[in-house]
Amino acid sequence: MVGPLEQAILALMIFVIMLGMGASLTPRDFTLALKRPYGLMIGVVSQYGFMPLIGFILATTLPVSDTIKIGILIMACMPGGTTSNIFTYFSKGNLALSVLMTVTSTVFGVLLIPLVLVLYAGALDLDIPRENIIATLVLLLVPVAIGMVLRKLNANVGAVTEFMGSMLAIFFILFLIVSWIPRNWEFLLTTTWATYFGSIVLGLFGFALGYGFSILLRLHPRNARTVALETGIQNGPLAIAIIAFTFPATEQQAIMAVPVLYSLFIVITSTMVTLWFRRVNTANEQPLPNGLL
Repeated sequence: MVGPLEQAILALMIFVIMLGMGASLTPRDFTLALKRPYGLMIGVVSQYGFMPLIGFILATTLPVSDTIKIGILIMACMPGGTTSNIFTYFSKGNLALSVLMTVTSTVFGVLLIPLVLVLYAGALDLDIPRENIIATLVLLLVPVAIGMVLRKLNANVGAVTEFMGSMLAIFFILFLIVSWIPRNWEFLLTTTWATYFGSIVLGLFGFALGYGFSILLRLHPRNARTVALETGIQNGPLAIAIIAFTFPATEQQAIMAVPVLYSLFIVITSTMVTLWFRRVNTANEQPLPNGLL
């Protein structure tokens, strides 16, 4: 369960993370995206086609409670996380495409997240308060817009804000370690293997499907790495915030288990995937043509 103080800290952290996301954007990015919508299409299909389906399959096949199933579905339906931009950079991917996919999936998420959640939750006969989720997502667009304005007014301030947002997404993991885990240690010890399994393989399946999808489309290797990381790395802080501000305190602990565990393990799995990508023969890759794809 998340207490009032943690809710306030969580809300502030989410605000700064989304502010940094907005500060990474310029109007030119949207113009380029509209001229070359291929990247946007791939991002939307990856985030709201593959990942929710993976979550649904895991929730259907794993022996877990209904509250854990809700946590799996919510985590699977989240947009790309800002930490994907960091891992894309270190894996020598296409950073511009990564940022654009992250923001696009977040903006589209206001409409698609409630829709996909209701669809799959209905198939599992689970009740999810979509109105509260929609309200939370709409409010999150405000700091994105503010970040874009800051970038427009002052490029240096925008760059600092973007950096803070990305770093805070990593710091969020430390916040979970020192705050949520100690108070819920007994719950984590009694959590079944299936919950841990679902939390870990959700990201791994996302990496695999995103990369396979990119290879199928014959994307440039840099873009293939980018799509893989964008698909597998979901916005864990956003999932936890939605649960904290949507569900009653009596249900929060169980529902939040998967997003918390996912957020902890995704750093490890993303690092392993990034190291594997760096071992690929990137030196002989041809430079990207003009544009994102």
